[in-house]
Amino acid sequence: MRRPVIVLTSILLAGGLSLLAFLEAGPWLLINDPLQGARAIAVFSGGVPFRAMEAAALYEQHLAPEVWVTKGRQTEEDAALEELGIERPTEYVLSREVLKRRGVPASAIRVLPESIKNTAVEVETIARELQAAGGGTVILVTSKYHTRRVKTLWRRLADARLHAIVRYASGDPSDPVHWWATTSNAFSVFREWFGILNALTGFPIRTNDR
Repeated sequence: MRRPVIVLTSILLAGGLSLLAFLEAGPWLLINDPLQGARAIAVFSGGVPFRAMEAAALYEQHLAPEVWVTKGRQTEEDAALEELGIERPTEYVLSREVLKRRGVPASAIRVLPESIKNTAVEVETIARELQAAGGGTVILVTSKYHTRRVKTLWRRLADARLHAIVRYASGDPSDPVHWWATTSNAFSVFREWFGILNALTGFPIRTNDR
């Protein structure tokens, strides 16, 4: 009798742990570091307009004198529209306009020159700009699911003397608690977990994500 009880208990325990891991797969990705004064606020590409809106709110709190905007890569859709002679504002242009509309003066907005092909390159670009500006602290603004990966990449790619505060856009409509309920949330969670594992294993797979 004892052996079947042990087996059943083990199955129930494993099932419970698996369910817990499943439910926490979304919430675990979220990071919102405590705020402090910084040299700049950096808006990651994508997530228009929510990331720029959050950066503007942080700027309004006088947490940094500048807001940096990164330039995302040109997508296949952008290239096709360009060939058709159809103009579509790029994301960094839209983010810059959102910042202005939310009260950030143009003189305080700086578009970083390098074109960004993925999050790792984006982190390296911001780290270089911070180093060139004399080091210190930068506030990194991105979307909810993206924060854990950004934090992981910063720790792996940036100089240890540079400090990053990772914040997510409060207006981001993602639902981490019920991440499994919609395909868009589920896709985001799987993509972020893949990105984190890819970073922790030394980037064996090239990505063009943001």
